[in-house]
Amino acid sequence: MKKLLTLILICGFMANSAYGSGFQLNEHGARAMAMAGAFTGLANDPSALYFNPAGITQLKGTQFMAGVTMILPLASYTSPAPANSVTDMDGQVFNPINFYVTQQVGNKLAFGLGVTNQYGLGTKWNQNWVGRYLAVETKVETFFFTPVLAYKLFENLSVSAGPVIALGTVKIAKKSPNAVSPLYPEFLTTMDGTSDAAFGFTAGILYKVSDKFQVGASYRSEMKFNFSGTAVSDPSSFTFTHPVLKVPITIPWPNGNITAPLTTPQNITVGLAYFPSNSFTTTFDFQYVGWTSYDKLAVTFENYNPASPTFTGSYTNSVDRNYKNSFIVRWGFEYKPTDEFALRGGLLYDKNPIPEEYVDPTLPDADRIGYNFGFGGKLTQKIGIDFSYMYLSFSDRIVGASKFGFNGTYMNSAHLFGFNLSYSL
Repeated sequence: MKKLLTLILICGFMANSAYGSGFQLNEHGARAMAMAGAFTGLANDPSALYFNPAGITQLKGTQFMAGVTMILPLASYTSPAPANSVTDMDGQVFNPINFYVTQQVGNKLAFGLGVTNQYGLGTKWNQNWVGRYLAVETKVETFFFTPVLAYKLFENLSVSAGPVIALGTVKIAKKSPNAVSPLYPEFLTTMDGTSDAAFGFTAGILYKVSDKFQVGASYRSEMKFNFSGTAVSDPSSFTFTHPVLKVPITIPWPNGNITAPLTTPQNITVGLAYFPSNSFTTTFDFQYVGWTSYDKLAVTFENYNPASPTFTGSYTNSVDRNYKNSFIVRWGFEYKPTDEFALRGGLLYDKNPIPEEYVDPTLPDADRIGYNFGFGGKLTQKIGIDFSYMYLSFSDRIVGASKFGFNGTYMNSAHLFGFNLSYSL
């Protein structure tokens, strides 16, 4: 009986540990962000290294660009009727960075390096809230390093390719009920992990149809992360007196070394840019995100097996996630009343990949609309500055058939502020 209770406990813990769509970040440059990220067909500043690396052939000399995006997510959970109790997620601020450098070599060749946080964010709830057995804290952070070569095959056609190297960290914490009796104290388990280097590649193409119209496409491959770390429970074990045997029995809670793989999705984006006049540009992007790469979560405890009498030996728990492929539609514009100043704006629609039955408070994701605005320009001939703001409005996510027995309604929104400084030689 003791083994069975502990096995149920561990399976329940692992079933709800997730990395998800809401952790993919697409805001990697204030100018592009102000245009709702519709930048694949334009790609004419150093952030092209992320959006469409073929675009760096448009850049002269040496270009530097660095910035940060401040992200303030908001979320609340409302329990089903008749209780209808509301819990707000703890407020947090995230600040993914971006850095780019590009170099022109002759008239046809260019190379560059981009550093971005392509997956990040997290959720944090009060340790005593009603959903504490599903989530208390979830946090993911990654660093992507992308060296790229781009080449002009013809005057109006550029191509590019490069490897991608990434590192990541993850933290997941939740409470669990006591496996012996709900009358006994709960415990908090925290898993921290770091990944080995993950490898992938990126590629892009940019074709200038005419002076007024150009098209582009970019590809970012799947990336397989292998996380390793430790699980620590507080308290680490529970001792009670067996009601029949009248002897003390100690049950260790989840602990020790753990490993877990994670495959991030491939992204395919096509974009258009249209220049009806010298002062106005409008853009459109369609981004496909292959989230079916995240079909399950498998976590291995190297020396903790609830099926063993001594709780030793390896144990792997695999839980279906069954994410669906999704897409993002983007539209943006840029208006330059002078050569030194630009106004920008845009809209996006982001389709979330999580089936209703798999939504939980580690990632209460939903379909979203992004409203974007920004401005920027040149401070000097060599120095530029850009600002952007995005408001993300999420649809209410009503869960009525949860795989985890946790129905309710999630309401989300987010404010994002972007800043970039650029320098050219």
